[in-house]
Amino acid sequence: MDAHTVVAASPRSLRQPFLRELTQSKQVVSNITPNWFASVMGTGIVANAAATLPVFAPALRIPATLVWMLAALLLVGLVAATAAHWIWYPQAARSHHRNPVMAHFYGAPPMALLTVGAGTLLLGKDVIGLPAAVMVDAALWGAGTLLGLFSAVAVPYLTFTRLVVADDSAFGGWLMPIVPPMVSAATGALLLPYIPAGQARLTMMLACYAMFGLSLVASVVVITLIWARLARHKVGASAAVPTLWIVLGPLGQSITAANLLGGNAHQVVQAPWATALQMFGVVYGVPVLGFALLWAALAAAITVRTARESLPFSLTWWSFTFPVGTCVTGLSGLALHTGSVVLQGMAVAAFAGLLAAWLIVAIRTFHGSVIRGTLLAPPSAVAARD
Repeated sequence: MDAHTVVAASPRSLRQPFLRELTQSKQVVSNITPNWFASVMGTGIVANAAATLPVFAPALRIPATLVWMLAALLLVGLVAATAAHWIWYPQAARSHHRNPVMAHFYGAPPMALLTVGAGTLLLGKDVIGLPAAVMVDAALWGAGTLLGLFSAVAVPYLTFTRLVVADDSAFGGWLMPIVPPMVSAATGALLLPYIPAGQARLTMMLACYAMFGLSLVASVVVITLIWARLARHKVGASAAVPTLWIVLGPLGQSITAANLLGGNAHQVVQAPWATALQMFGVVYGVPVLGFALLWAALAAAITVRTARESLPFSLTWWSFTFPVGTCVTGLSGLALHTGSVVLQGMAVAAFAGLLAAWLIVAIRTFHGSVIRGTLLAPPSAVAARD
């Protein structure tokens, strides 16, 4: 696996004249790749996690709303930059889906849409009103779900038929195209109360559970491949180490989805089905939480070990944010349905870690893209100035 294809590495220096030249030309969008949308995911999940914490949520509401607004602005900016990239650099844009590493990050744009959409319903309603928030979330959920289902089929299809894959190719990024349906399941649960009662609401709930299963089974397969690769071929390139944290994404998001769907099931079906579905959220969530904690410990140990040698900053560092955020929302859901003080404390602790990781990665991304310009510069230009 060529780690350089995941992101553009940051050189030691980049002259200010070149930065000015870059920002004044269309080259500013020459290196816009799908994994840039991970910054929207990582920012949006901070807002959503803050809004759903079992404690301190009211005190965090205003800061969380500001973070949601930042995520929304990032989403709009990246959509515009991506469109410009396809217009001005069509050959480079078409090469992304043929790259055995970058192709998997086509799962990031739909998850960015879904994350900002959920934040609009959770927090944006205080700014634009509930009716507008519901409409915006419904539009983003629909677009994100369609794109996510497409990525869940198209990227594995390309992997099975065209992309060159070696025995040691499996990495956390393989989960990116198959996790969006799980995000749709979790965020779709938030929309259930606003869908007309009857067959429409029932269809929505069943669709969410179907996407839950689609993503869960596919994720189990890929996580098994990642475990096997680590056991047989060891850690590999340091630039790809942060992607190990992506494994927490489907784990935490599935716990979140199971509890959100179960918590809203009473608005769709009667007892005993509503009770059974709510119980399923806990019966499923607690065991999966155990494995998530195991993986978090392994990923942390490998990350620390790699950082002692060399862990250069790249866009893969956003893997430290969104997956952890899904664990926060999952813990919050479990705490709500069990009343466990321990789970409440774990949710707060995980949120503190998420916030620290987001601040570090956001500052490094701002520095690398705006101050130095290395993350946005064409790879050839960066290499020439390294």
